[in-house]
Amino acid sequence: MDGTTDWQVDFDEARAIASVADADQVLDRLERRLRQLGATHLLVTGLPLPGRTMAKLIVRMSWPDRRSDGYVIDVDPADPLLLRAIRARAPLTVKGRAIHSPETPGAAPEPLAGRSDLVEAAGPSTELVVFPVHLVHPFQGCVIIGTTKAPVAVPALAALSALATCAFRRLIELGRISSSRPGDLSERERRVLELTAIGKTAGEIADLLKISQRTVHAHLQNASEKLNASNKTHTVVEAIRYGQINL
Repeated sequence: MDGTTDWQVDFDEARAIASVADADQVLDRLERRLRQLGATHLLVTGLPLPGRTMAKLIVRMSWPDRRSDGYVIDVDPADPLLLRAIRARAPLTVKGRAIHSPETPGAAPEPLAGRSDLVEAAGPSTELVVFPVHLVHPFQGCVIIGTTKAPVAVPALAALSALATCAFRRLIELGRISSSRPGDLSERERRVLELTAIGKTAGEIADLLKISQRTVHAHLQNASEKLNASNKTHTVVEAIRYGQINL
């Protein structure tokens, strides 16, 4: 992917996508632009909550498998690349097992935490670029592309990130993507966790929300089970990680 690409084109395309009336056309325009820039692999998807599948979250996928000359069909929801995308707030590049943040070029690469089928299928010569999307609370999604061309320059990354975000926003507006995901916490569970995160006791939370302490504990237990968390602190951490609460 050419790092000298006229990134203003991507901002213009992002603005144009906002008025497209058909979800397939949104995806077609997004894919066409990314292909023009040299993308060989493409994944447009929501990101699952713990213990949930990718069913209904993948919006478009074309992922050649260099190991077999076929295509990857299924995506493991626990793939380390997806788990890293959940934490990302800016574009990342991945090659082999090394994760780089283009916005901090002097920083040491971060190792990928485990074997990624997506990375291995793309092959060692393919650089992956992850564009995280966190535009509608608590939804989390991403666009991941693969390219064998030159690394993407930082201005181009910003423009392509805007393009990915605008595409997701329009897909949500058109009903192709739901802003909620299986396993999302309820509004009351989120509120109890937000108060817990700032140090409120069960008694104080009960008084603030006009509910019993038993109900507070029930909400905490339900949230813990949904997030596969082992204790209250872990539940708060996972709720932040998966966009369920904001502090």
